[in-house]
Amino acid sequence: MYPPEPWQLRGQMYLSVFLVPRRDMPSLPPVLDAAVRPVTVAGRVAVGAAWVSYEPGGVLHYKELLSAVLVHERGRPRVSITDIWVDSVASREGGRRLWGIPKELAGFTIDAETEPLVDATITAPGGGPIGAALIRLKKRLPGRFPIGFTVAQELAGQVRRTPVRGRAGLRTATAVWRPEPAGPLAYLAGRRPVLSLAITDFWLVFGRSAEDRAKTRERTAR
Repeated sequence: MYPPEPWQLRGQMYLSVFLVPRRDMPSLPPVLDAAVRPVTVAGRVAVGAAWVSYEPGGVLHYKELLSAVLVHERGRPRVSITDIWVDSVASREGGRRLWGIPKELAGFTIDAETEPLVDATITAPGGGPIGAALIRLKKRLPGRFPIGFTVAQELAGQVRRTPVRGRAGLRTATAVWRPEPAGPLAYLAGRRPVLSLAITDFWLVFGRSAEDRAKTRERTAR
């Protein structure tokens, strides 16, 4: 029903970073909350929210909106996804079962045909709005840049740590986000991002190969 890990993915991402008071953020699952701590700036949590269009050339192609908290685990940086929607059943099931990523289904429009503007909207399965954004693409930075981070989620009562690696182009951007004030992204409503970027023509490897997983189990067992 879904590809085995690792997933090789290609596409475009439109990322904004917000600083949100910790009291306004949803709680992490208990097992994860005991293992990691949010990275804070003057009492505010660093939150990344991104629209993603996964394109043909990867194992799956679909659209996605996610919100994730930057956390650390004994000083090691991690990313923990709190809210995420996709328009692919295979992506939803694989994300949940392989890595503990709490994907839900939704309807999307991510219109990048009128560059430099990208107009994005998301609606719940019943048709109710979740949010929208208007992104304006700006300067393209020369070259391609490495991407590397670890996603930490709760899966089967344990912390599941998943590496993500890849390369991408970068463009500066500005973004106006319009989450529904009474919706699941209410903690972003009325807030301006402190940074926005377009991560262009990326390729990512999400997860570990069977060989890498076996090596990890061997190291853990010693």
